[in-house]
Amino acid sequence: MKKSSAGKKRAVAPRVPTGAAVLADVRGLILETRMGVARTVNAALTALYWEIGRRIRTEILGEGRADYGREIVASLGRQLSAEFGRGFEEKNLRRMMQFAERFPDEGIVAAMRRQLGWTHFKSLIALDDPLKRDFYAEMCRVERWSTRTLAAKIDGMLYERTVLSKKPDKLIRQELDALRDQDRLTPDLVFRDPYVLDFLGLKDTYSEKDLEKAILREIERFLLELGAGFAFVARQKRIALDGDDYYLDLLFYHRVLRRLVLIELKLGAFKPADSGQVELYLRWLDQHERQPGEAPPLAIILCAGKKQETVELLDLGRSGIHVAEYLTELPPREELVRKLHEAVRLARARLAETSDAENSAED
Repeated sequence: MKKSSAGKKRAVAPRVPTGAAVLADVRGLILETRMGVARTVNAALTALYWEIGRRIRTEILGEGRADYGREIVASLGRQLSAEFGRGFEEKNLRRMMQFAERFPDEGIVAAMRRQLGWTHFKSLIALDDPLKRDFYAEMCRVERWSTRTLAAKIDGMLYERTVLSKKPDKLIRQELDALRDQDRLTPDLVFRDPYVLDFLGLKDTYSEKDLEKAILREIERFLLELGAGFAFVARQKRIALDGDDYYLDLLFYHRVLRRLVLIELKLGAFKPADSGQVELYLRWLDQHERQPGEAPPLAIILCAGKKQETVELLDLGRSGIHVAEYLTELPPREELVRKLHEAVRLARARLAETSDAENSAED
């Protein structure tokens, strides 16, 4: 009996790539290879500049004769730049020496240069405070900032606006070491005060709804101000308790902290009653929204002002609540610097008083 050909599967002709598809693939290969070569060259140059700086510092300036050292560095600069170009002039050799001075651990430099290039390090070595310098170096490494982003973070005084900067130096060092050795990011490294929201374009009088709508309209820039790792989840999330409805202003998720982060907006100054309301929301989120493997939810109360002593007395950190001001207009830089430095000074002074009181009680 003759078999019907109806049941046979037709062979599918192989798809022939178009010229446009081949072009796209080849361009991708070229660009990827170029980027890899650029990263390798950048890492090698960073290692070279560190080694040059170390050699000059230890073998020439280590003799302790400042005048002699200056003459030698100037002479080296003239000879090297004549042979290898302006990148090895005296001023650049001195920058390499500063690089080796401010980052003396070769192992740490070797680890960081996988993500940080020479232009990153040039911005970092200009910072005199070692804690501030290490904060920006580690955050730059973990969040993979570009050199432009790093410069913007430094100019925007990110370090001074973190909760971390208000702690004693010893605790700051412990957290930075944990970030470097274990990639352990904590809320104190993430949360800020104040948050600068000048990009929202809010002027004169506005309502909480206006503030919320402006944030959603500029959500990308708001996420940049919050910091890397935040993802938007919901606005005006409804929760029901005992027949009453409550609405959470903004809900986010932090991918690294693995926590939900609630943001409550307040037009006026912070009031103690605000924390009770937010603590209720956190308990509900912990019970109904927290997924297996996640840490307990946190909250940020964003308000137009706050009294620091009141906030500290409430000890809201134990409840996972961070109170921060927001600025809809960026003040003059001098005023912002003064305000942030004063906030750091007062916070550290109060921490020192608390520590002294606890030590006296133990005695």
